[in-house]
Amino acid sequence: MPLNVHDNILGAIGHTPLIRLNRIVREVPAAVYAKVETFNPGHSIKDRMALRMVEDAERKGLLKPGGTIIEGTSGNTGMGLAIAAIVKGYKCIFTTTDKQSREKVDALRAFGAKVIVCPTDVDPEDPRSYYSVSSRLVNETPNSWKANQYDNLSNSAAHYETTGPEIWEQTEGKVAHLVVGVGTGGTICGTGRFLKERNPAVKVWGIDTYGSVFKKYKETGVFDKQEIYPYVTEGIGEDFLPQNVDFGIVDHFEKVTDRDAAIYTRELVRQEGIWAGNSAGSAVAGLLQLKDRFRPGEVVVVIFHDHGTRYLGKIFNPDWMRKMGYETVAGATARSLVRNKKVADLVGVEETATVAQALAQMAENDFSQIPITKENRIVGSLREQHVYAAIVKEPAIRHQPVRSIIQPAFPYVDIETPLELLAPMITPETPALLVRDFPAGKTYVLTGYDVLQAM
Repeated sequence: MPLNVHDNILGAIGHTPLIRLNRIVREVPAAVYAKVETFNPGHSIKDRMALRMVEDAERKGLLKPGGTIIEGTSGNTGMGLAIAAIVKGYKCIFTTTDKQSREKVDALRAFGAKVIVCPTDVDPEDPRSYYSVSSRLVNETPNSWKANQYDNLSNSAAHYETTGPEIWEQTEGKVAHLVVGVGTGGTICGTGRFLKERNPAVKVWGIDTYGSVFKKYKETGVFDKQEIYPYVTEGIGEDFLPQNVDFGIVDHFEKVTDRDAAIYTRELVRQEGIWAGNSAGSAVAGLLQLKDRFRPGEVVVVIFHDHGTRYLGKIFNPDWMRKMGYETVAGATARSLVRNKKVADLVGVEETATVAQALAQMAENDFSQIPITKENRIVGSLREQHVYAAIVKEPAIRHQPVRSIIQPAFPYVDIETPLELLAPMITPETPALLVRDFPAGKTYVLTGYDVLQAM
């Protein structure tokens, strides 16, 4: 058969190019190559493991003719499963989170899948989470199978058998470092295991995001729920430990902020002409943070998971970038407000405290609003006017736990957010922001008064 001719679209999965990066990594002493997975038919690396999971399920009799594939997905795995389902004659139901781009959801529906959007800011065990909803649907849907990409070891096996060997062959065995954003763990651990078997000296660097548990667990063995809070970056980080994450394979986790991930995703297009997605920006930002770990003459391979078209409404939308505070604007930043002590270090109140205790805390610190915490994690807020209205309506509520009248949490913003972009974020509906110094692990409350003082 002629070269690169296939019986169906599934034959086009894999054998993606390795492309050298130049301008964006000019400060890195080693040679850096990107494994650009957008060349897969579903425009992401997830096609590899989606097909492997389906075929393994078929061999085990778990997925039967005419069946329904169910999965919780950020979008890319769903796309790979949907492509396989079309070719093989299955139906698909996917759950996803409300932080995923609209483009991902629309793409899944274009492939005939039913998509259920679930809230992001809930624990995995919460019945509303996209993990829990997908598990419930399996029990309710006859002749169905849940792919379970997080704990299904066919995920990492796909990369052990395809991605790893491809990188080894393309670099002629010279790869010294592998840099990968970590979500399910399948890509980094399957690929990393293969490369380390060929050369135990290969270093595997996992890129994590603030709000995820991976880095601290790797370094301390402690699963710390205080590490968990909402983040924007798509495709990496988790609030639980997937079975596909083999911490013995990953040498080090490097955390990257949402802001840097977004900025470098956009810069990757502008400087290299490679239109990749959010996790690629995280990987580039992490690689640059790690640049002192690399040496001249070494070969570094970084994996770009998916395509930029899935982020047109977000990262490649200037209005969204300004709204999130990610645009680069000259002038003062939130850091200058902290440095000048215009805002106080975070003071919150536990959700189990009474409304009266919360009011006392607000009065003591002269706050008109205060964050509400649960085991030191910020889970909501309380505003003076809201408390007043609740007590007027029902005086006895002052003796109830503050969670009984809790309001939504204030949004997080990066400490490097320009002051010019901060100002419009504070509104009557959002009277305060949580300014996060991610590397320092500190959070500050910023109000409209603080911004006016700085301006």
